[in-house]
Amino acid sequence: MKKISTFVLLLLMGCIALQAQTKFPKLDKSPMDMVYYPNAYPYLKIQNKLTEPLVARVIFSRPQKNGRAIFGELLEYGKVWRLGANEATEIEFFQNVKIGNTKIKTGRYTIYSIPTEEKWTMILNKETDIWGAFKYDQTKDIVRIDVPVQKQTEILEALAMTFEKNATGAELVIGWDNFKVAMPIVF
Repeated sequence: MKKISTFVLLLLMGCIALQAQTKFPKLDKSPMDMVYYPNAYPYLKIQNKLTEPLVARVIFSRPQKNGRAIFGELLEYGKVWRLGANEATEIEFFQNVKIGNTKIKTGRYTIYSIPTEEKWTMILNKETDIWGAFKYDQTKDIVRIDVPVQKQTEILEALAMTFEKNATGAELVIGWDNFKVAMPIVF
């Protein structure tokens, strides 16, 4: 009887343990990603191979094309876009920079865009930790700058971002489908 009671108790405890398992969310269709300037900053840092200080980091979700027409259809021209999926894309500057004629202080900002066929209006906004662009508030804009759209031969399935160094600092290059734009950042 003692063995049966012990077995039943262990079985009951096992069932309770299974019931208490943490349920993790399913894999997001638009995974979150991060880019740095300089590119690969954390990797270079642990290898003691840094040649430049940390300037910026962008955190964004990567929506997929999935056979859809993106610009002008899924993303309507002339409407504010969160520059990704899910949470609005955020950029953090680790030193003061300049975008267009506006000085931007060290800190974290949300990036929005208003895409059109010929140009995108890139927007830095001081409100952060926002989902989508549903509560976008233009009165909290820090800077707006228009950048030309460049057509690409390569089609990108997922939204992608990277920094490219230039003579005055870097450009945040954003590509998806067969289009790309580049926002200049001076530092």
